[in-house]
Amino acid sequence: MSRNWAGNVTFKAEGSVRPTSVEQVQELVSAAGRVRAVGGGHSFNTIADTPGLHLSVADLPDRIRIDGTTAAVPAGMRYGELAEALHAEGLALHNLASLPHITVAGACATGTHGSGDRNRTLAGVVAGVDLVRADGEFVALRRGDPGFDGAVVSLGALGVVTALLLDVVPAFEVRQHVYTGFPLRRLGEDFDAVFGLAYSVSAFTDWRGPDAAIWVKAHATDDPAAQREWLGATLADAPRHPVPGGLADGCTEQLGVVGAWHARLPHFRGEAVPSTGAELQSEYFVPRAAAPEACARLLALGERIAPVVQISEVRTVAAEELWLSPSRGQDVVGLHFTWHPDPAAVRAVLPEIEAALLPLGARPHWGKVSSIPPDVVRERYPRWSDFAALVAEFDPEGKFRNDLLDAHLGT
Repeated sequence: MSRNWAGNVTFKAEGSVRPTSVEQVQELVSAAGRVRAVGGGHSFNTIADTPGLHLSVADLPDRIRIDGTTAAVPAGMRYGELAEALHAEGLALHNLASLPHITVAGACATGTHGSGDRNRTLAGVVAGVDLVRADGEFVALRRGDPGFDGAVVSLGALGVVTALLLDVVPAFEVRQHVYTGFPLRRLGEDFDAVFGLAYSVSAFTDWRGPDAAIWVKAHATDDPAAQREWLGATLADAPRHPVPGGLADGCTEQLGVVGAWHARLPHFRGEAVPSTGAELQSEYFVPRAAAPEACARLLALGERIAPVVQISEVRTVAAEELWLSPSRGQDVVGLHFTWHPDPAAVRAVLPEIEAALLPLGARPHWGKVSSIPPDVVRERYPRWSDFAALVAEFDPEGKFRNDLLDAHLGT
């Protein structure tokens, strides 16, 4: 892999390998000078970069082992494949991200998430992490072990993850509706009503308005969209793409048609091009209590944001205790930006957005474009020093480090 999915990062890796066993991973890691695990390449910054060796675990055995309420999952498996396999066994994950193309280990390591007032990040259901540390030793950490909460959202800094143990739940069905014409000025005012409407809710806007679209994903036994008019919005009578004008063919089925959890919770189908296929992304997380003020501040910047953004998505994420999770210690709101693929224009507007959101306690997404200084990011995480100590224990020579990690770890 020479470039990331978006094409905005050219990797410096001197080579790449795809071992077919954990033993080969151990041998390769032990012998390497610098090495970095790489997944689907769906990060938009240099978090996956390395001057050494790129190591993909995509070719490790793909067997899923189910034991009661947990499933042991290969780290390099993509969520779309995992979801279908679990559903065939009558099981499900609590939530999914907007697209199923991303790998399990990569998504968990960067704190990636879906939406829902009571839904944690994808990493929030990790019950165990199997990894190969810098000296080639295989380590199996389980929930409750010392350091476990720092090893899940780990930015790839502790080693090469080979498998994850995930909590699973009984399979369920979901219906999806879209409301259009929601008055954008009311998003902050009616925030709890909007995002409390269903199991998973997203709002899409360009922050210039005047309207937003609300994606509503509810358990099949619920029908929150029974009324055509709701809070000033109207139920869509045809499928929609999150980006206005986009073709909905690649989106998951809407119009209230009941389907399996994994065929409704993502916005996009696994066999389709994810999102628009040409974009950059940023995302910031603010405390749930700050949502109305965050919306007001972004509305004030609407004329600056709208020409650069394809669409912005607002989602909610429940609190968890993983040390580097974006929702660590508090319920948060994710403010996501799908930008036009124009790095210079994006770099120009980011400082204004960050200046508006940082006073509210904003944390940037670990795998997306941001200009927030690393020392400011560190201050947002009360367990940062504990994480740094864990990195020093697992990788004392910095084998898994790169420029981005060095900057954030302060070395």
